[in-house]
Amino acid sequence: MSKIHIGNPITLQSFMDVVRNRQKIDFTEEYKERVNKSRDLVERWVEEGRVMYGITTGFGANSTRTISKEDAVKLQRNIIITHSTSVGQPMSEEEVRGTMLMVLQNAGRGYSGVRLETLSRYKDFLNLNLIPYAPKEGSVGYLAPEAHIALAVMGEGKMIYEGQIVDAIRILKEHGLNEYELSYKEGLILVSGTTGVTAMAAIALYDIIKAVKTADIIGAMTLEVSKGTVRAFDERLMSVRGHKEQQETAENLRRILHDSGIAKEYYHYRLQDALSIRCIPQLHGAAKKTLYDALKTLEIEMNSCTDNPIVWGENGDGEAISGGNPDSSFVGLEMDSAAMAATMVAKMSERRNNRLIDGNLSENPWFLVNNPGLNSGLMIPQYTQAGLLNDMKILCTSSVIDNIPTCGNQEDYVAMGYNAAKKAVAIAEKLEYILAIELLSAYQSYQYLDKKLKRSSATDAVYNKIAETVPIMEEDMYLYPHIEKLRELIHNGDILRIVEDIVGEIK
Repeated sequence: MSKIHIGNPITLQSFMDVVRNRQKIDFTEEYKERVNKSRDLVERWVEEGRVMYGITTGFGANSTRTISKEDAVKLQRNIIITHSTSVGQPMSEEEVRGTMLMVLQNAGRGYSGVRLETLSRYKDFLNLNLIPYAPKEGSVGYLAPEAHIALAVMGEGKMIYEGQIVDAIRILKEHGLNEYELSYKEGLILVSGTTGVTAMAAIALYDIIKAVKTADIIGAMTLEVSKGTVRAFDERLMSVRGHKEQQETAENLRRILHDSGIAKEYYHYRLQDALSIRCIPQLHGAAKKTLYDALKTLEIEMNSCTDNPIVWGENGDGEAISGGNPDSSFVGLEMDSAAMAATMVAKMSERRNNRLIDGNLSENPWFLVNNPGLNSGLMIPQYTQAGLLNDMKILCTSSVIDNIPTCGNQEDYVAMGYNAAKKAVAIAEKLEYILAIELLSAYQSYQYLDKKLKRSSATDAVYNKIAETVPIMEEDMYLYPHIEKLRELIHNGDILRIVEDIVGEIK
């Protein structure tokens, strides 16, 4: 597998290739030149005795206190050890890797004054898959989880190794690495910016987009087994409402079911279906619009410098400019919206699933099992959906509208984008489970259709993939492992790939 060269703009997909697929990285020559140029400026300015926020001054409300050149290095270590205060369960491996990658992107724009060897240290951690221990709870947008990561990179913190929390220095020595001392400005850049926010947001958004595309497929399967009509997805009907994402979703459904003998047989079976079936293009399309707006914002953020101060050397002697680029409003607002979009898709999926298991609506045995009463069948997975959906609704409460001042009111307004991104990660997982349960019901429903009627090529391929591990339920069986397997097929993108190999890209 070829390396991804950091220094060029990265996309959400290349981000995930590094973070989830562990693709190795390297720096472009342009990246190295940018970093070295900004570092030269910082070193010169420190020698000149310039007063620069966070370099030769304290932080936040302490920015009025000047730090001597002799203490400027100690200042950087101090910011790391005093800011490592987040608590609770640790970030996942992907979240830690994503944050480290975003540190490289943030500092590598050439406006931060960090040494190349410090960034190379982060690169080595990614390439060796060394995972710092970073408690996840208690951040308002940056600082604390990022400080835990930096502390491990320095060799003073903790790491996750073989499922255990161990001293970082022990793992570093096993990989031929020693303790590492930070220099001017470096402690600040390693904890500053929207690095953790952007990392978690990217992971969440990637999984939500994939899940919503997969929801088109699962919704098509539910329509097929419910004897639904594709008339509601007619191109003429879609053309009179000018929403591109609605039109494309309807096209997805038409392509998925275009050769379905079942859909052809029941084309006129009902005048219209329930809203949870006939409004798939409208709701899924609206969700996709929101998600792709978020994607546009996120890819801008991934390729930006969100440090404070920035090192500007373009004109004349240059200047360290202090401002508010670490603010997480852009990402936080989008992730609050993405959480709502995902939850809307989930609520429709739960209603479709309910129709499948309700004997009065499905025309099949109650809970899709023979001899209901003795057997509970698929009764209780819908309870699971209800519990998950209730959690999702709670998590849809906006984070960014809240405000709790920090830093002695120097930070009197706080964007709270970190919590917006963090809860979006949880939302993504819950959406996958809700869709998996609908998929399980759709899969079980096919047994009650006329065997002479053929599934579409796409739905048949999904059915056959599921049949490799999930049996048709003839009487009650242990359902948990099957729900987990179906969620895995959604999370890994297997279902999406199976269908796209047959009908082309799901838009």
